[in-house]
Amino acid sequence: MTSSYDPGRRSLLAAGASALAAAGLGGMTDAKAQAAPAATQARPLPPYVSWKNPNNLIVHTATTIETKRSAFGTSVITPADRLYIRNNLPAPDVSIVADRDAWTLAVEGVRGPRTLSVAELKSLGLETLATVLQCSGNGRGYFADKPSGTKWQVGAAGCVIWSGVAVRTVVAALGGLASGGRFMTGTGGERLPDGLDPKSVMVERSVPLSAMEDALLAWEMNGEPLPHAHGGPLRLVVPGYSGVNNIKYIKQLAFTAAETDAAIQKTGYRISPPGQKGDPSHPAVWEMDVKSWINAPAPEAGSPVRAGWVQIHGVAMGGTQAVRRVDVSVDGGQTWQQARLVGPDLGRFAWRQFVLPVKLAPGNYLLASRAQDVKFNWQAESTPENAGGYLNSGWRVHALPVTVT
Repeated sequence: MTSSYDPGRRSLLAAGASALAAAGLGGMTDAKAQAAPAATQARPLPPYVSWKNPNNLIVHTATTIETKRSAFGTSVITPADRLYIRNNLPAPDVSIVADRDAWTLAVEGVRGPRTLSVAELKSLGLETLATVLQCSGNGRGYFADKPSGTKWQVGAAGCVIWSGVAVRTVVAALGGLASGGRFMTGTGGERLPDGLDPKSVMVERSVPLSAMEDALLAWEMNGEPLPHAHGGPLRLVVPGYSGVNNIKYIKQLAFTAAETDAAIQKTGYRISPPGQKGDPSHPAVWEMDVKSWINAPAPEAGSPVRAGWVQIHGVAMGGTQAVRRVDVSVDGGQTWQQARLVGPDLGRFAWRQFVLPVKLAPGNYLLASRAQDVKFNWQAESTPENAGGYLNSGWRVHALPVTVT
């Protein structure tokens, strides 16, 4: 996911929302978007992402833009012009990408702490990695309790290729970790509204130190310089972790003994029981679950599904594990058939495309998919309701009703 949090439940105060509007963010809060679902569909793309293809996107607000289910296509990689958007705060001025190599990152919690420019980071190493980038709230629209926030369906996700330097390489170059580090903490470089406690609005997230082994400081996405709208010139990529942990415009990377006390971590992005506010005792929204969904045939595409052979296809991800298999059902989960994984395997953090050809007679069908990772964990039938509507991976609510004529 584009790193993000919800104003209502995830610690952006009402005063903060007003400040964001005054700062020129131009979008509604998630709560307001909830009150006007019809209007969001017709909204034009905001100027900062005018380069994207509007035919492939659903604009909920200026900061919440979803990929249409029918726009994922049948290739593994999600093109930048159809990749979803989710932001917390106004981005730094676009001028920061005029000289990308000049952007600097402070690294702390190592034996030789220092500030490095992107140019210096490029001299330390190079890795390329494909990962699923998925908003923590993807699938929120399917929760029965209707938690507040953008009612994402499946389109707050994508699979992209990153290029950058491995965090572990940077740490080694700076003498290794100092003692006492238990978390990797990234801080974004977004503009903070005036008059507010920075900790109440800043994008600063901590993840377990073990995530460092796969993490990347990325300056390129899908073979192009990292777009400003997606965190350029430099973004922290934490494979297998939900989007909020993948810090845009990263300005500081610290290895800390405790989690940050920024609100987005302390009370935001917690798996809290319905009706309760986030609390540090509640599990943090970190690793993604095994998950899949069907992209076609999709009713939103507008074309009728004709009787005969139909290619049912979609995507499957394993979170921090590779996908092993995907099963598909045409009767809402009463019976299952194993689908075929297609296309290149881009590693355990990328998603896999799957397909199942079936011959369908005229009638109504409920198409469902369920994935299994290499550790034999099956995608859950349902995800427990939670206050923030996070990490919904249940296969039943993601099932797709289709009428064949």
